Parts: sequence; structure tokens; C-alpha cells
Amino acid sequence: MLSKNHYIIFLLLVSFSIKANFILLPMDETSQKNHLKAYGITYWCLDKKYKASWLLNYRGGSFLLPDVPEIRKECQIRGVSFEILSDAEEASILADISSPSQNMETVILEKAPKIAVYTPKGKQPWDDAVTMVLTYAEIPFTPIYDEEVLSDQLILYDWLHLHHEDFTGQYGKFYGAYRTAPWYIDQKKDAEALAAKLGYAKVSEEKLAVAKKIRDFVIGGGFMFAMCSATDSFDIALSAEGVDICEPMFDGDGSTPNYQTLIDYSRTFAFKNFILDRKPDHYEFSDIDMTEKRKIPMEKDYFTLMDFSAKWDVIPSMLCQNHTSLVKGFMGQSTAFDIELIKSNILILGQNELNSEARYIHGQKGKGFFTFYGGHDPEDYQHHVGDAPTVLDLHPNSPGFRLILNNILFPAAKKKKQKT
Repeated sequence: MLSKNHYIIFLLLVSFSIKANFILLPMDETSQKNHLKAYGITYWCLDKKYKASWLLNYRGGSFLLPDVPEIRKECQIRGVSFEILSDAEEASILADISSPSQNMETVILEKAPKIAVYTPKGKQPWDDAVTMVLTYAEIPFTPIYDEEVLSDQLILYDWLHLHHEDFTGQYGKFYGAYRTAPWYIDQKKDAEALAAKLGYAKVSEEKLAVAKKIRDFVIGGGFMFAMCSATDSFDIALSAEGVDICEPMFDGDGSTPNYQTLIDYSRTFAFKNFILDRKPDHYEFSDIDMTEKRKIPMEKDYFTLMDFSAKWDVIPSMLCQNHTSLVKGFMGQSTAFDIELIKSNILILGQNELNSEARYIHGQKGKGFFTFYGGHDPEDYQHHVGDAPTVLDLHPNSPGFRLILNNILFPAAKKKKQKT
């Protein structure tokens, strides 16, 4: 028979042995009530200096956090599903993940990246998916625009998103449909005034200067994420340095004769051999975009995430974490990228194989990285100018928005040498 004191000690030992020490944020399809806010919880933990791990390919890319009361409380407040793990359970999961037979990996997340969103000041006639999902997930970010970029403030940030933007100086090629719209007229005036204030004769010249600063940010080790028209227009602007590709309605004078022959593809991040669209009233920059070339009905419009080795190809595996490998397609000014026009060193992360188009691509430039994601809003198939923004409370488990948030946490990962 145990004495009273021995019994108390026994209970304490049992209690200690089963004490929970970890919180798991499951990211599989059935267990997580709010995938998008789970990223926000993980970011919040990093910002609070808690340790965190990303369990690649384990239950949809789950997150492992320390078990402390304020993390539990934050999960409850934000409506994020979590599970409590003992030391033994955590050790068993990590052992399983580390097994050579499992296509899984544990990635240590070290710090909360400082995030900037390149977006103009004032209300726009369209919304931005990244700004929306960051706000919804409660991940802090700083809006910046041309003045901040040109005054070298990018060095303050780890991660930069390019808002729906046109870096070629053609005002989004909205001339054909919206040249008489008050918002278009006002935006053109504002852009010209800003370019003049910053010392440039043309908007195209000022936007090129911005694109080059962003290029240098990436080369120096920054992480850049772009969606929709910010993807191809960024590369086109870099390729056309020193060449006037703007018609008179955009910049007041004619374009350089035969300018297509002067395009320098060696300056671009992702695209090659593209042909620019010379029609000022045509809502396209070049043949990079597949919007008008694709013949896919909405109900069949899906793209597949590529399957990478989590242990050998850690970076693309992080960027593709999801609870499904099949993601609904969605349109934009730049919906998808012609695979034939993508450089050979660029990784295709998501594609529609039937239509020979890439939706989601990634590459390295210098010491930094970039990701291009085609389309405008993952939960609004054909978003038009002036449409109301998506209500993310209706889409808390969106696979398309998850891809954006994968890129947010990517810079937080502990750096280690890629296996060769």
C-alpha cells in the first residue's frame, strides 16, 4: 500500500508525464476550421518570439507551436482549430516525419518577416487579394509605394508584394474600356503628377526606376511575390529599358519604331521570347498571358500543384503546402502564363496541363527569391473592375488563398543549404 505522501508524489509524476507541451495546428481538409487564420496564429507566435515548426506534407502542412496559455487563447479567439500534444506524441510525429521513407520534413521558423505591400494610396476600383488575406489572417503589413521604393526603404522589409500594377506606364491597358471613366482619368493625372514630383518626365520612366529598385531588392536577398498584371508587366518593363513601348495616349509621344526587336529578355526574371501587344485599346500586355488563348469552362478550370520532395526540394514544398493538390482556377488581367515563354530555370509550382499554362511559378534571382501567381482573386472567378471585394469569412479554407500565405511564411524559415 502506498503511503499518503507517496501517493501524492505518484500523482504528480503521472501528471508531469502526461503534461502537454505542444500545440498542433492541423492543416488537413477535415480538422482545421480556419486555414487562413492558422497562418496568422503562426505569424503571431513568431512575432512573440515563440518557437514554431512547419511540418511539410504532414496533415496538409501543419504547424507545431509550444503549448502556452496565450497561444491557446489566441487560437480560441480567432477560431483556429488546434490539438494538444504530449512530449511523447510530438517526438513520435517528428520521428515519423524524419523517416527516409516519408515525403515529409520539419522546417524551423525563426522570425516573423517584415512585410511590405506595394500599393497606391487612396481607394482603387479593384481590391487586392494579398492585402485582403493579410488583413483577414491578422498579419501586419506596411503599405508602400513609389516614393518609399525610390528612397530605398525596401531595405526595411523582408517580403514585398506587388499590388495589381502596371510597370510599363500604360495604365493597366485600361484605355480601351475605361478612358472616359473618372477613376481612370484621375489615376492618370495622379501618376503623372507623382512622376513629375519624383523628377521623371514620363510615368513609364518612373515605373521602370521602381521596377529596377525592386529587382535590386530581390537580388540582394529579398522575397518578392506578385499577382495578376504585376507579374508580366514587371518583366516587360525590365526588358524594355531604354525603349519607348508606350503609344501617344499614354505618354504624349510615339513609341520607338520596331521596338519589339529591341526587347532584351536577359533582363527579365521569368519570361522569354514574348511578343508585346502593340494595340493601345487591347487589354493585354503581351502573349505571356493565356487569358484570351485558353478555352476552359469555369466548371473545369482547375490547376494542379506539383509534387516535390519535401526533404530534397524544401523551398517548392513549402510554397505548395495545401490540403488539396487541385486548386480552383480564377481569372485576371494576367490569368496564367504560357509555358513555352517561361525560362528553363524557373520552377512551375502549379499548372493546367491540358492547356499548357502555368498558374504559379517560382525562381531565384541573386540572393533572393520571387513567386508569380496568375489571376486576381482566388475566390472570385472573373473579378471585374468595380466589383465588391471577396468576404473571406465565407472562404476560411480557401486553397487558392493558402498559396499566398505560404509565401508569407517562406522568409521565416531557417536557412539551410539545399541538398544536391
